[in-house]
Amino acid sequence: MEYDALRPRMVRVAYAILGSRAEAEDVVADCWTRLADADTREPVRDVTGWLTVAVARGATDVLRSARVRREAYVGPWLPEPYVESGVEVTALDPADRVNLDESVSYALVVLLETLSPAERTAFVLHDVFGLGFAEVATVVGRTPAAVRQLASRARAHLAAEAPRFEVDRTAHDELLGRFLAAAAGGDLGALVETLDPDVVLTSDGGGVVSAARKPVRGADRVARFVLGTLAKAEAGAEVEILLVNGAPAIGIREGGALTSLTVLTVVGDRAARVDILREPAKLAVVNRRP
Repeated sequence: MEYDALRPRMVRVAYAILGSRAEAEDVVADCWTRLADADTREPVRDVTGWLTVAVARGATDVLRSARVRREAYVGPWLPEPYVESGVEVTALDPADRVNLDESVSYALVVLLETLSPAERTAFVLHDVFGLGFAEVATVVGRTPAAVRQLASRARAHLAAEAPRFEVDRTAHDELLGRFLAAAAGGDLGALVETLDPDVVLTSDGGGVVSAARKPVRGADRVARFVLGTLAKAEAGAEVEILLVNGAPAIGIREGGALTSLTVLTVVGDRAARVDILREPAKLAVVNRRP
């Protein structure tokens, strides 16, 4: 079925714009219904093109309203993780990982939050998914020249925030293993060694569960925060490795439910960012997904 073939890419387009997989899936479902209606009136010859533009428009509209809600969010807001289900991380071929995350790493999605909706859409559609400026112009309602400027501004802003988005998978996996071993063993010194001196930790609890209301900065402080968080986990908590935006991340299950998800952004051989998602609604989406 054509929908089954196109849906994964369309969800990724919407997710990259929105930072929420649940909202992305809703946008794609709505656009597919509208595509079916349009096709009954006049056959749609370029289904992929029609759907890409419609999904991008729908996601951008949702993003504008979502920005208002996120401004009132309690504590830092982190994007919902794009968790691949039914995937054995240890058996995953590196080439398959590239197909899974399609360049939308979690670190990039976090940084996309700093852009305006128009800049974000222009960058995602052109730089990540390869659409031409004329196509992007139909989505954001600007001229192709204006879209080129939007994408350029977005690119410059993101480059200033993080000079590189590329992740060396081998280095990431090795660092994640050392981080997990040090944290599980309560080894503060070894944990500090896995962190960049200027590392930033962001914890998203949504005001529902315990989390840091402001980013934690510095290797020693971040390491102590991580160890303190683990110490509060209930007895019998289970640790698992999940594939988040194409790269392994650390999940903690308590009573069978995922209660924490830690994503590392690795630069060189150390973690430059540590993002901890604890907001129950975001993790519930992961728990429910088959």
